[in-house]
Amino acid sequence: MQQDTRFTLVLGGGGMKGLAHIGVLQALTERGLPPAHIVGSSVGALVGAAWSAGKSVAELREVALSLRRKDVFVVAHADMAFKRMRSPALFRREPLEQLIYRLVGDRTFEDLERPLVVNTVDINSAMQVLWGLPGLEEVRVADAVFASCALPGYLPPHEIRGRYYVDGATVDNLPVATARTLGGELIFAVDVSASNAFRADTQDEGFAAVFMRATEIAMESLLELRLHAWTTPPIYYAHPRVEHISPFDFEHLREMVEEGYRATIAALDHPEEWPAPGDEGVYPKRRVTVRVQRERCIGCGACLVQAPPGMFVIDAQGKAVVTTPEQEWSPGDGGFIRHCPTYAISARPTSVVETRRRSG
Repeated sequence: MQQDTRFTLVLGGGGMKGLAHIGVLQALTERGLPPAHIVGSSVGALVGAAWSAGKSVAELREVALSLRRKDVFVVAHADMAFKRMRSPALFRREPLEQLIYRLVGDRTFEDLERPLVVNTVDINSAMQVLWGLPGLEEVRVADAVFASCALPGYLPPHEIRGRYYVDGATVDNLPVATARTLGGELIFAVDVSASNAFRADTQDEGFAAVFMRATEIAMESLLELRLHAWTTPPIYYAHPRVEHISPFDFEHLREMVEEGYRATIAALDHPEEWPAPGDEGVYPKRRVTVRVQRERCIGCGACLVQAPPGMFVIDAQGKAVVTTPEQEWSPGDGGFIRHCPTYAISARPTSVVETRRRSG
């Protein structure tokens, strides 16, 4: 990315894993690459709002590293005891409200030092509402941010102008399409979701963990569809390696911030992987070789359902065969691999030497 590139920074949701966004901002600031706009969802909205309100990266790091569970998540025991199934949420609203107020105060979007858009959803109409866009700037940033963090079931819906809003991740956890309306040359999207990481024993961790895992799977599936069909402006997609950390984890705060920094510096240190003016799609793009282990394949046809049409066929022995082993993949590609029930499909980077040997 060039110093004069006008880009929009999109910060996705992911609970406490979103503290990685502070490291992202630290890296961009050090390199003299401030975003023209920030679009945030859930914790991405919280971090983006604090920075847009004038908090320095050093201040954000200090707040992040001092957080304790009681500062964000306190179980609503009274509501659950007396209201039971009509309890508005698992956690009380007050701790998060106080944290948000501490970071952004009473500012409206018009008062922010840097442009910000916050992603929410009207829980009754299912309408996606993007606070900070023209005509939606006069509300308190704190209200929009709380609504964006209000994952259904975990935190109660938040009232703004007589309507009730919840986490924008309900429809779009990484709202890159919103960035398209802001007119930048490039979108730098930072995803801190669980991705397709394997989780062990979720079924034994209680209903909250099961619900969260199901939510993560739905978010990832929607994101894959959006990225696969994306054209312009080009996206550079970054995914700090925090998927192994729980959204409610307070034991790895420093690791999450540092990983956001590391991932962003690593991306900026490889300018050849970034899109050039006029490019389309999602970057970085990399050559991979897709293989099917025949001894594992049972011929169920899941790959024919999940992969792009024509990529796999079933041969005379009832085994899956990949028609074009060498491919160029963007970050949104390859989701079909995890849908093989016998883990027979794999992909690995194609080396330059291997490519030349095959072409020769």
